[in-house]
Amino acid sequence: MPSSGYRLRDVEHHPLLTENDNYDSSSSSSSEADVADRVWFIRDGCGMICAVVTWLLVVYADFVVTFVMLLPSRDFWYSAVNGVVFNCLAVLALSSHLRTMLTDPGAVPKGNATKEYMESLQLKPGEVIYKCPKCCCIKPERAHHCSICKRCIRKMDHHCPWVNNCVGEKNQRFFVLFTMYIALASVHALVLCGLQFVACVRGQWTECSGFSPPVTVILLIFLCLEGLLFFTFTAVMFGTQIHSICNDETEIERLKSEKPTWERRLRWEGMKSVFGGPPSLLWMNPFVGFRFRRLQTRPRKGGPEFSV
Repeated sequence: MPSSGYRLRDVEHHPLLTENDNYDSSSSSSSEADVADRVWFIRDGCGMICAVVTWLLVVYADFVVTFVMLLPSRDFWYSAVNGVVFNCLAVLALSSHLRTMLTDPGAVPKGNATKEYMESLQLKPGEVIYKCPKCCCIKPERAHHCSICKRCIRKMDHHCPWVNNCVGEKNQRFFVLFTMYIALASVHALVLCGLQFVACVRGQWTECSGFSPPVTVILLIFLCLEGLLFFTFTAVMFGTQIHSICNDETEIERLKSEKPTWERRLRWEGMKSVFGGPPSLLWMNPFVGFRFRRLQTRPRKGGPEFSV
């Protein structure tokens, strides 16, 4: 569009959408309040299975800790304190998982590459903008297209099937909390398993559990394996996420060795931008900003996500 004085870069050289194109422009012009009322969810089979498996494994761990190890114990305070701590970690982990999965990671409005929108940007002559040929949107800086979400995501770090969503600008905080609480719960479960094995061996497997010795051994061994796998995975992910935040560099940008064209927010500035505000206990709270939304189905075009 040389007459407008700016240039549109498009890898596949797709033209801008016109009024006659098959695109409902009213869907991209919805108000911010309307967008905020939607619950984001990706209808991906693999992601939904992984999310359900994650919940089942956490519920299994809670069952073994509560009914196999703590309730049969004769020490009331040992059972009460450890039960409260572990269940709190489990609730916080699952709440963080839900917030990560049901929060819009920073999706760019689909199909906003129209002439009207281009004119509203008031671009300077010679300024270069980028259009995604897959979802027909104007790509902001640091946005990348997700082939599973079918959308361009601002500051996309990666797509995680275990939370059935992309980790991006708006939900990275909840993903970090999810990995942290799962890692802490895994360590707690491993410690309790070790103490339970010692207690059962000393008591010759009598009255150390409400289940038979073979069943108790199988349940504890499986929980130990689960705890080791979960701790290893989430601890590594937590470390890489904190490193990325402190260096203001997403995993995609690091893998592609993209040179930063933005002003980096290093260390605490990066943490503040992700978690919001100065350091406080609110950083650890996955319920911050949560509010119940009215359940109302809304049809969407051309994408696997739906809103309620």
